[in-house]
Amino acid sequence: MATVSGPPDVAPHLRGMRPEDLRALWPDLPLDDRLARRIQAQLLWRDADDLECVVGLSHALAREVLRRGRTTRLEVVERLTSQVDPFMKYLFRAPDGQVFEAVRIPLERPRWSVCVSSQVGCALACAFCETGRLGFTRNLEAWEMVEQVLTVRREGPERPVTGVVFQGQGEPFQNYDNVIRAAQVLRDPCGPRVGGDRITISTAGVLPMIERYTDEGHPYRLILSLTSAIQEKRASLLPLGQRYTAADLVAAMRRHSERRGGPVNLAWVLMSGVNTGQDEARELARLLDGAPARISVIDVNDPTGRFHRADDAERGAFLSALAAERLPFVRRYSGGPDIHAACGMLAAKRA
Repeated sequence: MATVSGPPDVAPHLRGMRPEDLRALWPDLPLDDRLARRIQAQLLWRDADDLECVVGLSHALAREVLRRGRTTRLEVVERLTSQVDPFMKYLFRAPDGQVFEAVRIPLERPRWSVCVSSQVGCALACAFCETGRLGFTRNLEAWEMVEQVLTVRREGPERPVTGVVFQGQGEPFQNYDNVIRAAQVLRDPCGPRVGGDRITISTAGVLPMIERYTDEGHPYRLILSLTSAIQEKRASLLPLGQRYTAADLVAAMRRHSERRGGPVNLAWVLMSGVNTGQDEARELARLLDGAPARISVIDVNDPTGRFHRADDAERGAFLSALAAERLPFVRRYSGGPDIHAACGMLAAKRA
């Protein structure tokens, strides 16, 4: 079970909790279920900083809750709007001065999804990812992830936030407890009320955490960024692949699919001359061994120029190879490349 956590000697942040967490944190306070729900609805659903309007909460108890807990917000340092599509990137600054990003994603109906960062930087150093070149600074707390979503919601009230993707800066499963806590808060009826099936957690393949996630039975969608089914190649592109093999990861995702229902969700960052061959499709089909799957194919975004997008012919040949192996796929659009908001480009850069 995830725990409420934060830096030592710092008051817990109230926007990183569900009502039951609030009650468990301070058992000496007279907070029953109803009051705890009303407090969290005031802070999260109504997005207020005070507790003045909470029915049944005395002024003395309100002051004590706010004395013991934090309600600070993230500072928005910069907002960048793409000139090629309706994506927007936020650059946030935390109270300790660290900066990280989130991306507001427009959906077909008038609503938003938010691509959320889970760490400041990233330790994985994937060859094709600009975020990985930053190195790792620290994990984000649950409230810092929730606040990314709340910011988008308060600044775009004309559209509800109905989706969240933990696919920004960082590897979510290297910050497992805080990510699960944030997802729980985002889904809670007293919080932003994002449906569990509309929350996606993306991992580059931390095998023990995939297994733990499956055992715990969380309702959120899990996607593995596989990118290559050939072990030696994957290990050269994603250093984490040197620790956990493609075969073991796909097997873990198959177990997750069987436990949860639905397909094995895999992401594939397509790079010209790297992972577009028929041998990749054949090996992927062998690893899946008939399990239902859904492959999200994403064109690479690498401003260094080391990796290039496949042209239409090369991409088409790969998609045909997937189809020949009866592997369902979808091409996923990655927006905002001109503002470094696209997948693999988040590097906390200012305009």
